[in-house]
Amino acid sequence: QLTESGGGRAQPGDSLKLSCITSGRSQPSFFAMGWFRQGPGKERILVAGVEMDRGRVYYLDSVKGRFTIARDSAKNSVVLQMDNLQPVDSAVYYCAGTRFGLEYSSQYEYFGQGTQVTVSS
Repeated sequence: QLTESGGGRAQPGDSLKLSCITSGRSQPSFFAMGWFRQGPGKERILVAGVEMDRGRVYYLDSVKGRFTIARDSAKNSVVLQMDNLQPVDSAVYYCAGTRFGLEYSSQYEYFGQGTQVTVSS
């Protein structure tokens, strides 16, 4: 089970930090974990991902330089630091895990329930 926390409201230019923890004995060790987001009427897309062993990362182009993903391999957990937030970043953010790959949305198998991020002035 993946559980997110840290969402909420922010103004343009603000920062938020999302956290995701893994729980449950049946939870596999992930090859990679990441964060997806889904805005109203839009598809869910991969925003950032990180390989749990090597630390290799992936970012959606529109968040490069603003978002930073970090992992704790021992705890099978990840955080997403979001800086300089903009209204276009408003979405439900989902933590996700995969046993197979890093950069492709279809590779992610496990998802949390999501946490809302709203950016507005």
